[in-house]
Amino acid sequence: MRLEDVSKSPHFRHHAPLASRRTVCPSPDEARLLAGSETDGLAAMVEDPCAPLAQRLVAGGMLALLGDPRITSTPAVCAVPGGTAEIGLPPAAVNDIVANWRHVGVEASWINKETPVHEVRLNTFWIATYPVTNGEYLDFLSETGHDDRPSTWYLGAFPYDRGNHPVAGVLPGSADAYARWLSARSGHPWRLPTESEWEHAAKGTDGREYPWGAAFDPGAANTRETGVHTTTPVGVFPAGRSPYGVLDMGGNVEEYVADDYHPYPGGAHVEDHLVETMGTYRIARGGSFSRFGDLTRTRRRHGAFPGPLYPVGFRLATGVAP
Repeated sequence: MRLEDVSKSPHFRHHAPLASRRTVCPSPDEARLLAGSETDGLAAMVEDPCAPLAQRLVAGGMLALLGDPRITSTPAVCAVPGGTAEIGLPPAAVNDIVANWRHVGVEASWINKETPVHEVRLNTFWIATYPVTNGEYLDFLSETGHDDRPSTWYLGAFPYDRGNHPVAGVLPGSADAYARWLSARSGHPWRLPTESEWEHAAKGTDGREYPWGAAFDPGAANTRETGVHTTTPVGVFPAGRSPYGVLDMGGNVEEYVADDYHPYPGGAHVEDHLVETMGTYRIARGGSFSRFGDLTRTRRRHGAFPGPLYPVGFRLATGVAP
């Protein structure tokens, strides 16, 4: 076969047609037979901060195969009251943050993007308790024929054993398309949170440095320090809940917000590696399993470099009570 014909041959296609959910996952009735009445108990164990991580991971893994009752057609949400929110970081704090994270190579220019502090008026909104999962993204692909399969799906195949893990490795336009699809499907206006909404939902009115408090805690987030080194079922780090009850805002996967990068009011445009590599880029928040804990800081502004170290997902928000 000539080289120019390889790309045209079905034999050399990387992605096979998607398997249906019914092919690889049990129906709800079958799941109940397999698990008895245990799925609710497993779901409770996943988010039990007193249970050891290994038990939470096993419980989440079982739910991935049996069907996770926490993942419903209407996303679970947490309400965030409206008001004036302080967004950003005082410039005087930059050096201390760089010093605290120097051991993982953090540079001042990365943190300068968070400055200065400014006020943003937010309306009441509702933000999804969990990021969008692989199983939910499969439904979107199956119904729409959208062609952006996550880069973390090996050879484009749905990871049936990770249906309740956050989807990762998608493009920001695909996250927007998912929100439009779910809005049309449900009749409810879903969207990605704005950057200010995301930050406020993560740090609350007390301005937390991390969603769970003032100090980094590898037991509260799935990052490199935690040692898992892959995605985990949503909600399996309950100690990392934000002040409003939102899970996985630190670690697991970074999350696209609705905004491209731009400097905050009164701040300088930072020409860092993201700008040098991509020019304009969509902001991602929250850190991930593949990166260090500095990215779980609630004010940290980041983005997705091309490549396997930056598999980004997303969560939804809405300005109307579901």
